[in-house]
Amino acid sequence: MVKIRLARRGRKFRAIYDIVVADARAPRDGKFIEKLGSYNPNSDPATVVLNTKSAMQWLFNGAQPTDTARNILSHEGVMMMKHLQVGVNKGAITQETADARFADWKAGKTAKIADKADGASKKAANAKQAAFDAEKKVNEARAEAIALKNRVIEVAPVVEAPAAVEEVVAVVEAPAAVEEVVAVVEAPAAVEEVVAVAEAPAAVEEVVAVAEAPAAVEDQPAA
Repeated sequence: MVKIRLARRGRKFRAIYDIVVADARAPRDGKFIEKLGSYNPNSDPATVVLNTKSAMQWLFNGAQPTDTARNILSHEGVMMMKHLQVGVNKGAITQETADARFADWKAGKTAKIADKADGASKKAANAKQAAFDAEKKVNEARAEAIALKNRVIEVAPVVEAPAAVEEVVAVVEAPAAVEEVVAVVEAPAAVEEVVAVAEAPAAVEEVVAVAEAPAAVEDQPAA
């Protein structure tokens, strides 16, 4: 028995198949009688290259396609052509009618394939744009976070200790006051005298009276 089937070739995970006519007893990838075309499932949609005339001839000669090969032949219109040609051979329809019907079927099939390809292209473009927008948002968020971190680092010292900053500025602007404080710290005896005077106001008044009347002091007899 002769079969129309697929013969595998290509590298691992990227297989491409040849559509061949081979003896049913031959190995899958072994010797074949004729190569009818190729089938590439890696593209979207899948790519099929097929010699329809030779495929039709082998079908009429009794070759039996496998399930996968039959699906491919049906997708390419070979099975439709065979069905119409059987009608022509039986005299049910004319050749012109068969050709017109096949042309209509082929046009509809081509339109469907084109729509599918356009849909796949639009889907891929939308996915690419969505990925670009997502990456853009991530980059903007990262830049905003970095800018916010920099602003916090610049403002934080002033916010945490404004009083300390004012004191430092005051000391820098009034060095004389700092020197007076240092002098007081270095002369505790003078501080004690000032305190004693503050605690004895009467004695201070007497000293002032004597300073205002020196002549009276001189007229007093010596003791």
